[in-house]
Amino acid sequence: MNDKRRRVSRLVVRRTERVAPHMIRVVFGGEDLAVDNGFTDRYVKLLFPLPGVDYPQPLDIESVRATMPRESWPKTRTYTIRYHDQATGDLAIDFVSHGDTGLAGPWAAGAKPGDELQFLGPGGAYSPDPDADWHLLVGDEAALPAIGAALDAVPQGAKVIALIEVANASERQQLSTPGDASITWLHREDGAEALLKALQDLEFPPGRVHAFVHGEAGAVRDLRRHLLDERGLGREQLSVSGYWRQGRDEDGFQADKAAERAAAS
Repeated sequence: MNDKRRRVSRLVVRRTERVAPHMIRVVFGGEDLAVDNGFTDRYVKLLFPLPGVDYPQPLDIESVRATMPRESWPKTRTYTIRYHDQATGDLAIDFVSHGDTGLAGPWAAGAKPGDELQFLGPGGAYSPDPDADWHLLVGDEAALPAIGAALDAVPQGAKVIALIEVANASERQQLSTPGDASITWLHREDGAEALLKALQDLEFPPGRVHAFVHGEAGAVRDLRRHLLDERGLGREQLSVSGYWRQGRDEDGFQADKAAERAAAS
């Protein structure tokens, strides 16, 4: 991680919005928020201090990691910035909330103006290629903020096909775009592997596609295989990543990925 990624920035809650029954948008403000890195999947590592632990102030994450035991480090959760309005200073992050389950979701459900969070970042790797003939956006709720940001950023009139999986029809969101977009909402309650089936059945428009495919790791693996092996796309046409894994929180998911990298080395 480079020095910019290690910089700790402060966010202050301005307001919250319930954009779907299980999706809470927290709109923050802050000073000198250097988050506009040119990517639409720009993500930050939100820092959640542990109760009862005293941290150096201002928070220096390098000092914490060098001088404190790992079990005392702040918990981190990775979230995509839904939008950053430079004119107003608003920075929005969408949180999936399932009641008291998890760490970040319950925090967002209880957030009120004046509450603070700190973050590391941003990172990112994808933005819609303006030279592509059309764009394919595929993902679930975890990828929805990045999909929404990509829809905001495509060129005027650009052809876009989006396949978005949510729990049921009540979880759909209003999405806008300057592009010529076809958005298909898929519901997990209607059956498993909805995204894969929809992608397999999709008639691709002519021309070169630029694809963004993110979501649950197992589902993304199958989607990636279909695009590479059956559709014949080149790897350079794809932005593919598993954001989470069924049955694992972020700590467990990151531990799994670290173990997989170690085994492959």
